Amino acid sequence: MPNRLASATSPYLLQHVDNPVDWWQWGPEALAEAERRDVPILLSVGYAACHWCHVMAHESFEDEGTAALMNANFVNIKVDREERPDIDAVYMAATQAMTGQGGWPMTCFLTPDGKPFHCGTYYPPSPRQGMPSFSQLLVAVAEAWKDRPDELREGAGQIIAHLAERTGPLPASTVDAETLKAAAEKLAADVDQVHGGFGGAPKFPPSMVLEFLLRHYERTGSVDALSIVEDSASAMSRGGIYDQLAGGFARYSVDAGWVVPHFEKMLYDNALLLRLYAHLARRTGDTNALRVAKGTGAFLLGDLVTPEGGFAASLDADTDGVEGLTYVWTPAQLREHLGDEDGAWAAELFGVTAEGTFEEGASTLRLLSDPDDDERFERVRSTLLAVRAGRPQPGKDSKVIASWNGLAITALAEAGVALENEHWIGAAYRAAELLVGVHLVDGRLRRSSRDGVVGDAQGVLEDYACVAQGFLSLHQATAEPRWLTQATKLLDVALARFAVEGEPGAFHDTADDAEALVQRPADPTDNASPAGASALAEALLTASALTGPEHAARYREAAEQALSRVGELAAKVPRFAGHWLTVAEAMQSGPVQVAVVGPEREALVTTAARGIHGGGIVLGGEPGCVPLLHDRPLIDGAAAAYVCRGYVCDRPVTSVEELAEAVRRR
Repeated sequence: MPNRLASATSPYLLQHVDNPVDWWQWGPEALAEAERRDVPILLSVGYAACHWCHVMAHESFEDEGTAALMNANFVNIKVDREERPDIDAVYMAATQAMTGQGGWPMTCFLTPDGKPFHCGTYYPPSPRQGMPSFSQLLVAVAEAWKDRPDELREGAGQIIAHLAERTGPLPASTVDAETLKAAAEKLAADVDQVHGGFGGAPKFPPSMVLEFLLRHYERTGSVDALSIVEDSASAMSRGGIYDQLAGGFARYSVDAGWVVPHFEKMLYDNALLLRLYAHLARRTGDTNALRVAKGTGAFLLGDLVTPEGGFAASLDADTDGVEGLTYVWTPAQLREHLGDEDGAWAAELFGVTAEGTFEEGASTLRLLSDPDDDERFERVRSTLLAVRAGRPQPGKDSKVIASWNGLAITALAEAGVALENEHWIGAAYRAAELLVGVHLVDGRLRRSSRDGVVGDAQGVLEDYACVAQGFLSLHQATAEPRWLTQATKLLDVALARFAVEGEPGAFHDTADDAEALVQRPADPTDNASPAGASALAEALLTASALTGPEHAARYREAAEQALSRVGELAAKVPRFAGHWLTVAEAMQSGPVQVAVVGPEREALVTTAARGIHGGGIVLGGEPGCVPLLHDRPLIDGAAAAYVCRGYVCDRPVTSVEELAEAVRRR
């Protein structure tokens, strides 16, 4: 019989609906049941595209004997970390504190009131490399709870107290030009000189760090900063982590050279990377960056767009339980579908070898050099893509996450204007309409929806911040006042509901009226996606440049206060402050504002969008139609552009040549 997950909106939870485990969804009913039975809670956290989550599900949660142990001794709760990032954050902090590491699947044992006393990640079905089997662990925990429950409760209380001591707002500090220079120098010292990026295997695309370095180059002219961006962006896009046939990036590379990806594709990665590559293309004219920006945008609109107009969370790492089944090739397969001549040419171009770069003699596709024949390349790519479409396909997590859609709206709107792609702007518009029509309920954001039905989970700080920034980007692309209005409403809720009382610039990740967990999460670090607080700082700074004077000063002050909390973080670990640093660069630059008014303004708007510094503002429309265009008259009846930095404006210009020079000026 289906368990209690049958009513879930999360595809991840629905993957477990036919398990013999008597799963509960997170909620007061589940905790009350644990209290009634006087048994611990077994909390299992994962997400739909997670390979090892699938492995543990098949090995343990589908096994009748293991399920019987779980049902007899625990209240078993399954959580989708993407739908409930607050729960994930609390128990991931506990897992890392107990074990020194974290990851998914995450397996935690809690007291009936939700306090963790034992945490880990994946557990195998039989003992392995000093790790107990999952069944052995279940028996041990059940016996410990039976024999010494008070000791476990006391230990759980100590863990929560320990976590409380380690959390709290960062001290006030300065983030100025010297801080940004020092961060860029520290990153330059840490870069992988051979393969680009930072660190070793596994290697993740450092999208936000590269965005910072690109903005740093724009402001300072640092050749070293630009070199890191260009080398890393080229290496990633030519490696197996980038889908050379359909576009889009996998989550990370299992090796240091970007050769073999972990095949899951996440919306947030591709949104952030689209923004980066479009920014690089507009700044340098790099043809490869333009190719990748176009390919990543095509992936979003082709593979992740939902029927309702939003963007799905991810594509699975596995196909029919096998990693890479959809994506890898052998030389024989290339010859079979392309013929001997094109097959050999493709094998050399894509690095497909007899030995293979992946498993069982198969290879991922890399672009080892630029094709010497664009027409031939397109013919080969199209043929292989059609063949691949006939293979089994990875599953899709079709839920729409508010914050990730906000990131996608920002990227598509910005890139759409700069690269003159109206289709991207239209896609951003449709996603924004979905967020307003489905995710906004009584003025508050909900975290996720699926098939047009909104979930129960309340939005967290990153949802309010990323969606607000997306609406502000769409306001710039369309000059429609409604998007500015919607954005400022979200920002006002965020400032009222998420701020840490008595600590200006500090924010919790959950609202003051959200479900109370054993700890209220507040993580200031940028990880796979921007921290809620750093995303909020960006949206506040952008809003301060777009709203009228009655609001601009308030938003600017709030953005400055938020940035004043991350000086130590930026100085010590800039790789975990990438988005904070991008916002700080925009603030250091002004940010630059370009207001374009009048008829036949398209050429001026495009020139500004292509030349603007990262984080800058470009908006075109009729005089007075929105706040940024107030008191901006035409010049002798012709369209005019007004360029301002901070609180200082240049004289208006009417030619694209003058405007290009004005926005280039540091």
